[in-house]
Amino acid sequence: MMEAALRPHGLGATQWYVLHQLGHVGPTMQRELVRLLRVERATLSIIVGTLVRKGLIEQVPDTVDQRQKLLRLTPAGKSLWADLPDLGFIHDAAFAGFSKADIAITTRVLKAATERLNQHLEGEPT
Repeated sequence: MMEAALRPHGLGATQWYVLHQLGHVGPTMQRELVRLLRVERATLSIIVGTLVRKGLIEQVPDTVDQRQKLLRLTPAGKSLWADLPDLGFIHDAAFAGFSKADIAITTRVLKAATERLNQHLEGEPT
């Protein structure tokens, strides 16, 4: 459902979540997005790189630690964000009634299962 709504805009679900964070909260440190989205740092780097190439976000070196990057929407990103459908209802509809603890356990189990499956498919021992 989410992918179908985003396809006309050339976005994937995780790209939408990055834009959602930047559109609702504002500029965010890239390392913070790793924690918020519960993705690997390398995965987020690829997603951020794609959004930068699309001209939707920009990376600005942190004033204190130049290795850290602050992410923010570009004018084109702000314009696209304003045109995107509101998909926040998906989370509410899917997870209503579940405790944060249940969601955290489910996330941890699914992440581990996905990693094991990927290792198996790549021929690595699990």
